[in-house]
Amino acid sequence: MKFAHFLTAALLLSAVNSNAQKATSPKPFNHLAPSKNTKTAARPKLIVGVVVDQMRWDYLYRYNSRYGAGGFKRLLQEGFSCENTLINYTPTITACGHTCVYTGSVPAIHGIIGNTWYSPALGRTVYCAEDSTVTTVGSNSAAGKMSPRNMLVTTIGDELKLSNNFQSKVIGVAIKDRGAILPAGHSANAAFWYDGGTGNWVSSTYYMQELPAWAQAFNQQKYPQQYLSKPWTTLYPVSTYTLSTADEKPYEGKYKNASNSSFPHDLSELANTAISASPFGNTMTLEFAKKALEAYELGKGPVTDLLAISLSSPDYVGHQFGPNSIEAEDTYLRLDQDLATLFKYLDAKVGKGQYLFFITADHGVAHVPGFMAENKLPGGTWDDRAALKTVNEQVAAKFGVNNAVTATDNYQFWLNHAAIEQAGKSEADIRQFIIRELLKSPAIAKAFPIDNLMGTTLPEPMRTMLSNGFNTKRSGDIQVILTPGYIDGGNTGTTHGLWYPYDAHIPLVWMGWGIHPGKTNRTIGMTDITPTLAALLHIQMPSGNVGQVIQEITH
Repeated sequence: MKFAHFLTAALLLSAVNSNAQKATSPKPFNHLAPSKNTKTAARPKLIVGVVVDQMRWDYLYRYNSRYGAGGFKRLLQEGFSCENTLINYTPTITACGHTCVYTGSVPAIHGIIGNTWYSPALGRTVYCAEDSTVTTVGSNSAAGKMSPRNMLVTTIGDELKLSNNFQSKVIGVAIKDRGAILPAGHSANAAFWYDGGTGNWVSSTYYMQELPAWAQAFNQQKYPQQYLSKPWTTLYPVSTYTLSTADEKPYEGKYKNASNSSFPHDLSELANTAISASPFGNTMTLEFAKKALEAYELGKGPVTDLLAISLSSPDYVGHQFGPNSIEAEDTYLRLDQDLATLFKYLDAKVGKGQYLFFITADHGVAHVPGFMAENKLPGGTWDDRAALKTVNEQVAAKFGVNNAVTATDNYQFWLNHAAIEQAGKSEADIRQFIIRELLKSPAIAKAFPIDNLMGTTLPEPMRTMLSNGFNTKRSGDIQVILTPGYIDGGNTGTTHGLWYPYDAHIPLVWMGWGIHPGKTNRTIGMTDITPTLAALLHIQMPSGNVGQVIQEITH
């Protein structure tokens, strides 16, 4: 009886499984007659990525009451904000940030360890995008001797092109060459940047042999002179800028030939160079990007295209005046208007809901030390060049080795290994002596041999960030960590580059195709942007990717 029940149950289960298999199993593939149920995964027509150079996360909210409805407020209302996005490497510097956003990688892997770094093999400092094998297109200057060849990995743009046999079009646009070149990637159709010496937008022979007619026509319009024909005055009455310090502060930088740092700023005689350090540099960049979108017919083809825009001007303004200045506030109020104009343009040209937009930053920025002192907050300055000179003098006096340290950059020191060996001295002894001397400065919280990173007592996330930033072949020998609130700079203006939240906490907001409104406070890394794009596009992530997919934005 038990066997009969078992046999009946087995036959019933077999019948159920057989029917289920018939219902769920796909039909045999016929390459001549695909199934009518087969669907191609929907993708956006265009991805527009905007990196705002030096945008602290808190700018999303600090000036929110003054923003209009169509810019940052639209982003936060219609988009998905990753509120706790952090840079997960150090140094937090422009070239590193732009590279990480579009590669999902870190300096330890992609090789862009700073805007510049010292090369012992070449005996000189290397610029991140330098390339002596190419020449400028669009002017007679050397501004175009640039390419992405120093970047060791692929970008999301490269992978996008690889996914469809290079049918996708990828364009990079920025005032800074590195802000256009590194995001666009190795296989980009083009990258364009601004040559302040001539007032022209240029490129290099890495991408093309002649500047396109539309770009030449743009240059002929002399936009820098148009934008700065009148002084830069505040968008609203200066008395309403209550979220900023007073207009004139001794710790703010001045424009060339200016007698003070106050509004109005007459930049007409410096238009070609000064437009970069004004909010109108953003406007000009976005206007050029629109022309590029139209010329390359981005978003018009059967595959997804990518437009990588970097807005460099907030960085120039921020370095000169600091994040609490009226100049910084006015720059973001004007950027808000520029973004509203951009979104309307994209809605009309590409179609609302047909493009995927994201905005982020390459780094934040520290408060000006003078502002900190004024408000009884901790901070100060450190001069790496002066420190280099001092330690070399000290080593020469104690060990008899001249120029024992060849260079300093990115909060690192490079030892002169050949000179130390030739003098017959112990490199370990000299290195430890230098570290002891450096630690006497209140500006330095920690100094240690980089090759002993894992053996040095460091809290998280500092250790991981330093490890992610250490490239065996390009980094220096001694790592310096400044005390919180200290900057490597002078008495006016400010800078960035450290692991602290003011430099590492950046905005990340997504909007458009496939994105639902919302936000998350989960900690997300800058390197998570690219794998998220790859997942949305159903393509392979770049070759050096270490990031994770941000799943919340589409759920």
